[in-house]
Amino acid sequence: MGCSGGLRAVRSALLALLLGFSAPPWLQAEKLGDGCGHMVVYQDSGTLASKNYPGTYPNYTVCEKKIQIPQGKRLIFKIGDLDIESEKCESNYLTILSSSTIHGPYCGNMMPVPKEIILDTNEAIIRFESGSHVSGRGFLLSYASSDHPDLITCLERANHHVKNEYSRYCPAGCRDIAGDISGNIVEGYRDTSLLCKSAIHSGVVADELGGQINVIQQKGVSRYKGILANGILSQDGSLSDKRFVFTSNGCNKSLSLEDGFIPNSHITASSSWEETSEIGESVQWSPDKAWLQVQGISWASNHSSHREWLEIDLGEKKRITGIRTTGSTMLKFNFYVKTFIMNYKNNNSKWRTYKGILSNEEKVFQGNSNYGDLVRNNFIPPIVARYVRIIPQTWHQRIALKVEMIGCRITQANNSFTHPMWQRPSQSTGVAVGKEDRTITEPIPSEDTSLGERQKKVLMAHLMHKTQVVGNRSSSPLSDISQQNLPSAIIMKRRLHKSWI
Repeated sequence: MGCSGGLRAVRSALLALLLGFSAPPWLQAEKLGDGCGHMVVYQDSGTLASKNYPGTYPNYTVCEKKIQIPQGKRLIFKIGDLDIESEKCESNYLTILSSSTIHGPYCGNMMPVPKEIILDTNEAIIRFESGSHVSGRGFLLSYASSDHPDLITCLERANHHVKNEYSRYCPAGCRDIAGDISGNIVEGYRDTSLLCKSAIHSGVVADELGGQINVIQQKGVSRYKGILANGILSQDGSLSDKRFVFTSNGCNKSLSLEDGFIPNSHITASSSWEETSEIGESVQWSPDKAWLQVQGISWASNHSSHREWLEIDLGEKKRITGIRTTGSTMLKFNFYVKTFIMNYKNNNSKWRTYKGILSNEEKVFQGNSNYGDLVRNNFIPPIVARYVRIIPQTWHQRIALKVEMIGCRITQANNSFTHPMWQRPSQSTGVAVGKEDRTITEPIPSEDTSLGERQKKVLMAHLMHKTQVVGNRSSSPLSDISQQNLPSAIIMKRRLHKSWI
């Protein structure tokens, strides 16, 4: 269980004192098995569930986990689901124990279960214990530091909210929680979709980290198209009154279409397959066929090995936030790449492998599961490089690939804007940062938040009356916008926009 017998005795005594009864034998005895199930724990947030959740938890088991966040912060817990079969919490229960307080035990219908528990400390012990029972899902809870009072659980859906715009904090660990989502980042998501799972699907936050999401509710559409993205398969969805989208920082443009088509000489491969058609013609599955925008067959390698690669030269160093892939796109050629890794570099530098966010291991991306469907993967943090290589790891029948890189140009403008998606966590992300790659955490200008001419005129008119003239010099709030946090400017723009309509 990871705790000494002495510490267990202290906790048992404290529990007995707070509950007003002598510690029974079942509190002091070790139970068989590990009752912990899904568990993702990061430095500032996390998600925990009982074993088999949302299926029935096992008999005679214990789950005990110490949760700790940085010093000086308070723990916030939110119980998303609790279904423990017990009337008096004698042998099936959940407790949250801090140094001075115990919350619970929680079970059955014995006492109301609070949706939110705020502790006065930065650490606590979660203990779940089960005896003999027939049914019950167990528990699912999330936690975060007091920096995130708008924490939600992985089970919260968009239709739980009535406001058209709102911001919430998603904990780490929502990707693998059972629950459907419908839609995609382009058309939006059906309002019955799980919020945090949709945010991971869209690439707004990483499952390993969690993060802040900003949601806008809009009028629903007749049909929602599902897509595999960031390891989550969204479902096709039917008509709904409302849908939701996530606000974007604008760094999600097609890099192959940014300045027109990238020259075919800028895409190369380790090898290419030459096919002889049924009528005896030679067909080249060459790398220039790998552009997603090009109709017809894809690039295919002549060999099947982990040494094959497809390389793209973006012409200059870019910020790359994602990749879209598909297979051969041809029914009679059921070729596709199942998994791949990414290498990247800049001028005169060595190839580097993209690593996992919280590890030093190479990140293996989930690719396609058929020859035709489009799959998207986001890079959190983004890749900052001129050259990228897609290196297939597993494939079906033959390595075949069409790709599109997503991102934006690098600029020093609007340095005050830093979206949580691009912030490197304080722990090592595993992505090495050298002299050429230090821009990986530089802020990104937002194309979505760029003020158009009309907005500029309205904003100017709104602010000019506040201009103060000192001697021969004038000082206007408008001149200071670039020095303020861009989100404030965005908020101002939105307020003005509301006044127009």
